[in-house]
Amino acid sequence: MTENAPGAPGASYAAAGVDIEAGETAVELMKEWVAKAQRPESVGGLGGFAGLFDASALTRYRRPLLASATDGVGTKLAVAQRLDVHDTIGRDLVAMVVDDLVVCGAEPLFLTDYICVGKVRPERVSAIVKGIAEGCVLAGCALVGGETAEHPGLLGPDEYDVAGAGTGVVEADELLGAERVRPGDAVLALASSGLHSNGYSLVRHVLLERAGWALERRVPEFGSTLGEELLIPTRIYALDCLALIRAAEVHAFAHVTGGGLAANLARVVPEGLHARVDRRTWTPGPVFGLVGEVGRVERGELERTLNMGVGMLAVVPPEAVPAALALLAERGVPAWRAGEIVPAGEGLPGGAASLHGEHPA
Repeated sequence: MTENAPGAPGASYAAAGVDIEAGETAVELMKEWVAKAQRPESVGGLGGFAGLFDASALTRYRRPLLASATDGVGTKLAVAQRLDVHDTIGRDLVAMVVDDLVVCGAEPLFLTDYICVGKVRPERVSAIVKGIAEGCVLAGCALVGGETAEHPGLLGPDEYDVAGAGTGVVEADELLGAERVRPGDAVLALASSGLHSNGYSLVRHVLLERAGWALERRVPEFGSTLGEELLIPTRIYALDCLALIRAAEVHAFAHVTGGGLAANLARVVPEGLHARVDRRTWTPGPVFGLVGEVGRVERGELERTLNMGVGMLAVVPPEAVPAALALLAERGVPAWRAGEIVPAGEGLPGGAASLHGEHPA
């Protein structure tokens, strides 16, 4: 047995790097923001072992299906940590979760978060939660609970990671997806706010590592600094998509995340049909062209990695296009008809999507 040296202090959690008091302070600071992200079905508040949600609200459904999704923010966190700006990352987290839920037509109900830090800095944790709460408000869902864990030795003092899990509900006979898609359907593109939360490993490699650009560098094409452009929060489409379902017939949505536009759209295209998207219908924002130009990234690689200016796609019958576009314009979401669903064959594989044409200069 190895004994402590004479006079050496006894071991403690604090000496091992975990500050319980700092964690308690963080909880106090975040209470204000969590209180703003509630729904009528929310039960209780912070401090319990589990978040509570009144499931009696589901009794109004004939056959409710619960939908669940979980995600993180990825290496966009590295940009936030380098800039010491932490109040937007939470909105990215919410967007990545709730916009996956709404794809099947589900209304997001509640979300829980997990924040893992190297060292609890209460104000920083509170800023992260502030962004998560703001995102939940924008998505119409409740933030019912979460966990903040301190992992000294695993993460550096200024490093952290975030993840979230959400639950939504959809009527069984109103479930959206490939089963509803028909030949002749139109593909509507909903504009992204920027890079969203995918492809940052490529973006950071090209602009920060290879080109050596500073995050504080002002980029004329952006009208802002590089860091400000890279931290633009992901657009949250959940309430817009739900409003679209109420206003017009919708057959499917596709959330454009990792893999790019074509790969995500293909997930809602049935065998025997093909989705053709016309690049001539939009011009990607400057950041996409800049990454391609500075990094000499081939177009195919860009389109497999980045959203290229489109964050969500809606597949609707052609007669629903005017009402759908009018509704989205009214809600402040730039959208346009970008393609159509056609029979597979003659070089167009079934259950797939492809991009054609050239973006306008």
